Amino acid sequence: MLRTPAGTAGSETAIRPHRPAPPAWLVVAVACAGQFLVVLDVSVVNVALPSMRTDLGLSASGLQWVVNAYSIAFAGFMLLGGRAGDLFGRKRMFLVGLGLFTLASLAGGLAQEGWQLLAARAVQGLGAAVLAPSTLTLLTAAVPEGAARARAIATWTAVGAGGGAAGGLVGGVLTEALDWRWVLLINVPLGAVVLAAAARWIQESRAGGERRLDLPGAVLVTAGTAVLAYGIVQTEAEGWGSAATLVPLAVAVLLLVAFLAVEARTRLPLMPLGLFRVRTVAVANAAMFVCGMGSFAMWFFMTLYAQNVLGYTPIEAGLALVPSSLAVVAGSKLAPRLMRRIGARNVASLGVLVTAAGFFWQSTMTEHGVYVTTIMLPGIVMMAGAGLAMTPLASLATSGAAASDAGLVSGLVNTSRTLGGALGLSVLSTVAASRSAGRGDPGALSDGYAGAFLVGGVILLVALAILIAGLPRTRASRPTG
Repeated sequence: MLRTPAGTAGSETAIRPHRPAPPAWLVVAVACAGQFLVVLDVSVVNVALPSMRTDLGLSASGLQWVVNAYSIAFAGFMLLGGRAGDLFGRKRMFLVGLGLFTLASLAGGLAQEGWQLLAARAVQGLGAAVLAPSTLTLLTAAVPEGAARARAIATWTAVGAGGGAAGGLVGGVLTEALDWRWVLLINVPLGAVVLAAAARWIQESRAGGERRLDLPGAVLVTAGTAVLAYGIVQTEAEGWGSAATLVPLAVAVLLLVAFLAVEARTRLPLMPLGLFRVRTVAVANAAMFVCGMGSFAMWFFMTLYAQNVLGYTPIEAGLALVPSSLAVVAGSKLAPRLMRRIGARNVASLGVLVTAAGFFWQSTMTEHGVYVTTIMLPGIVMMAGAGLAMTPLASLATSGAAASDAGLVSGLVNTSRTLGGALGLSVLSTVAASRSAGRGDPGALSDGYAGAFLVGGVILLVALAILIAGLPRTRASRPTG
């Protein structure tokens, strides 16, 4: 284990070059570009899956692992990636993560066998897990706390949500106009540009104190979260009661309990358990997890409804969701203004309530739905609410922790959202399959999707209850920037 003195324990060390600091907006732009690539890659491959299967001869289960290999590695290594940034430098981890992600995208785009594609997707997920926490940490380090930081986090939230929303459209255009390989190869020139910008403009920073990585804790939490993600994704194919699901879930619980026991006794833990005594951090992450459960599957089911029930092509389905993408950006940019007037707690609660209302509206969909009333308007309500909610939640989850834990907290935010989303997708897919009773006609499918949105709305009301009960009432903050 590496031990290097680097200042006073618990302090924050900035490693300043001789050139002047770049403008904060430039750092925010580079960080958001990295986040966009990470989130885009979660959804961009979905439209290309049939073409991948035909070209590489993948089985149905192999096709599922094109998505799962990325998701499991992404969730499993996120906390480790965040802490590595704190200890060894946020800029360094940003560059390492983006470099891995870009090279793996190239390898996946050039894959000639199914196993090569799956291996590349796993390495992509690893790179994303190292990169993603640094995007938020670099942003918060560059912008002082207050109104300016809230606006920067709003931009980060909007870009991330926009990346997820744009995935279907981008994937459809690239697959139909060029080839499925370009849904991966497009990351190579984009990644190279962001790498060059980050190397030139981002300044290095890291936590002070001993640069000692808690290896037992790192192994346990990485294995625990990866096995948990694996168990969750198994539910879609194997069901909740099968040994293939229950065994990994039980192993994951044991690993995570062992991780907590190790962290309670380690002098320099990977995750200081005292972090969860910070009320805003604990409650905001719990709400982020539950919100992810309810809302993450929105794009998935809306795309299926548009294509399988209404008969849209992939490109038409992507275009149909453009108003929703714009709504999440608008909600994210409106959130900082409302936070100054009514407080982050109230804005987050309002956003979750609006999102739930959109989900309940969407649950009225039928096989004879009209675009304006069954896709566009409920989609706008859902995503405007999500934009309103995610910005204050990210702000609350990162504002109460020490600067030396910034990378860890950023990784925790992303992990909560990712694991919640994976669990929610499995739960809601089960609901949809149960409601459709195995039938594939438009009427049965629309009933199944409607049931998924109804349950998603109920889950979002649980997140609202967590926020109202868990966060103290606070006055709106005055702008400080």
